[in-house]
Amino acid sequence: MEDIKEQLPVIGITLGDYNGIGPEVVIKALQDNRILKLFTPVLYGSHKVLSRYRKLLNIEHFSYQTVQAGQPFSDKKINLVSCWDDTHEPIPGQVTQEAGLAACQALQASTEDLKNGRIQAVVTAPINKHNIQSETFPYPGHTEYYADVFQAKEHLMLLTSEELRIGTVTGHIPLHQVSQVLTRDKVAQKIDLLLQSLRLDFAIRKPRIAVLGLNPHAGENGLLGEEDSAIIAPAVQSFRDKGQLVFGPYPADGFFGKHQYRRFDAVLAMYHDQGLIPFKMLAFEHGVNFTAGLPVVRTSPDHGTAYDIAGKGIADEGSLRGAIFEAMAILKNRELAKLERKPGSASNKTLAAIMQEEDAKPESLL
Repeated sequence: MEDIKEQLPVIGITLGDYNGIGPEVVIKALQDNRILKLFTPVLYGSHKVLSRYRKLLNIEHFSYQTVQAGQPFSDKKINLVSCWDDTHEPIPGQVTQEAGLAACQALQASTEDLKNGRIQAVVTAPINKHNIQSETFPYPGHTEYYADVFQAKEHLMLLTSEELRIGTVTGHIPLHQVSQVLTRDKVAQKIDLLLQSLRLDFAIRKPRIAVLGLNPHAGENGLLGEEDSAIIAPAVQSFRDKGQLVFGPYPADGFFGKHQYRRFDAVLAMYHDQGLIPFKMLAFEHGVNFTAGLPVVRTSPDHGTAYDIAGKGIADEGSLRGAIFEAMAILKNRELAKLERKPGSASNKTLAAIMQEEDAKPESLL
């Protein structure tokens, strides 16, 4: 019988702001050729940028092939899609409009390939949220861009690592607006989306979720704010009434101070810094940002452009590499979920049995 060749996943990788550490961590993450046995990388950037950083980093062995629009990508090679002309010289550490425009062009090119099925997932290197702003990119960040482009009614910024998964109800908005936009429905929507993502993207059959409070001491029974008792607690209870393992609201300081996050599959924070400060304390060098709720798979490292160390050869590629592996794992979990949903299949029967067993487990385990 003829051997069936397993198709490697094709993963797009944007270079981000080329004056930041994006090009450096991409080159470092792909420098070991053994990684090409796991997936086919497609870089969105330019030859001049890659060549410039190769010289700065003194890296001799990093080869790739340039692919013209519409041409097929090659397995076991790094493919480069040129997204802009090479008239501008990268200046590591500098904020320039040209770098912002280039980052946007890379995003747009990769998005078209994602829509057309030429790539199966995209990993985005960091952008500068200021210099990328234009009529074609009026978004506060990658998350909002992808949610709009792929028309996701609800989406969730989900930071993942071995230690912790944490999502946020609100994203890139000023702190004084958080309590204004927080509603019971909004909290419930994010809890539901987190539950769905844990099942579909992370293959967790019966997820356990902790929900954080908004105010100090989770409101102290209304003494320090009404949001916890009037908005968050009822949203949590609506899932408890349906048999879901959703708990809270927990006071954020004690929750992390006592390491309670270790007892849950994921945590839902109310706002950006409430979730990202503890996450980056635990997993800054290898954490991954995943946009849950999209019909496509998009991940990124959990750090920014880091202009202060750009071009110095000291940027850690661990988070970018983690984003690549996370994208591949999510792709595989989604494929398995498709198989399990087929009526009458053995995998579907297995899934049903697993769900029954999980539903029978007592909540006292928490």
